[in-house]
Amino acid sequence: MCSSDLLFVLTVPLIAISAIWIKLQSPGPAFFKQQREGQNGRRLTVYKLRTMYPEAETLLEKYLFDHPTEKQSWVRYYKLKKDPRVLPGIGFFLRRYSLDELPQLWNVLRGDMSLVGPRPFPYYHLESFPVAFRILRGSVMPGITGFWQVSQRSDGDLNVQEAEDSYYIRNWSVWLDIFILIKTLATLLSAKGAY
Repeated sequence: MCSSDLLFVLTVPLIAISAIWIKLQSPGPAFFKQQREGQNGRRLTVYKLRTMYPEAETLLEKYLFDHPTEKQSWVRYYKLKKDPRVLPGIGFFLRRYSLDELPQLWNVLRGDMSLVGPRPFPYYHLESFPVAFRILRGSVMPGITGFWQVSQRSDGDLNVQEAEDSYYIRNWSVWLDIFILIKTLATLLSAKGAY
């Protein structure tokens, strides 16, 4: 059994408990899936535990309309420190420790993703980057964790994301992946930069 198989098996109980908690707190599915860009521009379906209300997009539009200064933060980071879409309790907990990403181990088992690599961004996020960088990102398999996630996490803006993903791709080594995996555990435990 390879490391991703073992990780998936070990996390199934936690995923199941989280899914039940989500269902008890909010109507709708416990899991969220979204089409994103994988290696060589191939579309892939990314799975997550749902941490937001079902009407998340409507809530985001209203919030950004009512809080124009927050719109600047949104287009810079595609994150909000006070995100009105996030479910109280379970949503904040899962996002704080990035546990909502655990179902992506299934993507790893399917061969769509690796444990380490540039995060597969939603298309609206990707479109904010230069074409050359998108091509560079598409040359490698996306990962569950990556270089800028362990250095900046949600505090890394688009410039940081581009610089650190570029560095990772151009300087890849097994040792860099091992460093990122170890750093990921420390980052998750500290919950620094998570929202």
